[in-house]
Amino acid sequence: MFLDSYGPGVIADELVVFHPQGRTPLLERMHKIHGTWTEARSQHPADFPYPFHPQPGGLISWGYDYGGDEHFFLPCDHHPDSWKIVTMAHEEGCEVFDGSFSDFVIAFMNRLQVMDETGNIRPAVPSFEPY
Repeated sequence: MFLDSYGPGVIADELVVFHPQGRTPLLERMHKIHGTWTEARSQHPADFPYPFHPQPGGLISWGYDYGGDEHFFLPCDHHPDSWKIVTMAHEEGCEVFDGSFSDFVIAFMNRLQVMDETGNIRPAVPSFEPY
């Protein structure tokens, strides 16, 4: 699994990834996200179709991007490599990605564009900076 091999870090200066067994401040953020979104779900259940960890089958936060989206694992199988990815887009709804974490990262990179120093829009360059 990607997270076990590489640990927490930032992909292409955009996608922040943390590990639930990590020792970074990101772990505190993960717990805060679970609490905040569990409370929001109790007030607006239609906006949050899935429970959050530690509820059984609850979404497990694994990261966010600088565009404001939060990313979660949906533990829908006994094998973590088969879990789906759920993205809460700007707290306005969720999208389910039915593929592996690595496939998600590749799809994320394929649609990610950045502005270079001269103001031109170009595809992002894949990179990984560990914490």
